[in-house]
Amino acid sequence: MSLSYGQFCPVAITSEILCTRWTTLVVRELMCGSTRFNQIRRGVPLMSPSLLSKRLTELSDHGVVQIKHIKGNIVEYHLSAAGRELIPIIESFGTWGKRWFNSEVNLNKLDALLLMWDIHRLIKPEGISLDNCVLEFNFPELSSKKRRHWMVISQNDVNYCIVDPGLDTDLLITSSVRGLTSIHMGYSNFEDEVNQGSLVIRGNPQLAKAMSQWLGRSPFAGVTQQTPQLNYG
Repeated sequence: MSLSYGQFCPVAITSEILCTRWTTLVVRELMCGSTRFNQIRRGVPLMSPSLLSKRLTELSDHGVVQIKHIKGNIVEYHLSAAGRELIPIIESFGTWGKRWFNSEVNLNKLDALLLMWDIHRLIKPEGISLDNCVLEFNFPELSSKKRRHWMVISQNDVNYCIVDPGLDTDLLITSSVRGLTSIHMGYSNFEDEVNQGSLVIRGNPQLAKAMSQWLGRSPFAGVTQQTPQLNYG
């Protein structure tokens, strides 16, 4: 049974649709360009497949998501006109969270898979001098099965791999998950992390030199943090 606040207020009605667990994050993935079920799952790795399926169905029932059946058994999910109208609202959520919650709060919630999935869709291939290249990211603090990640880049295509693609690595980037997340979110910059030794880059010198240009950061990286005024009475 779906949640109902029993109020005619549009805020209550909108909350009934969007404020169930994971729903806003599913919308976030759709607005970031994910269209296939498994793509959306990679953006919400802690969400169960059954719950994701349920949320997509609910959003479809409310007219927020359009389900398109492509050839064979391929299904795609797209935001409807009503769903696209949510984009600035979801963006405002992110801006508010970055502005009013300090970096220690945000950097205590680390997830290498989610970080790499975000990074893969923000890489700017046009800033890379090679027609084809392989980037390898290494997080030494993680277990051997989770520490290595690859981006295979060709022309305008970026593929994220968690299994060794068997190709020569052009650039090896070694960092802690926290350090790379800090760069991605705009809490620190490449130069500081390199100077502190927490970010080590080896391989093609041209790729390394231009890294700050082609490795796109979070769209919220530029949001200036503020300290909320707390009233203790």
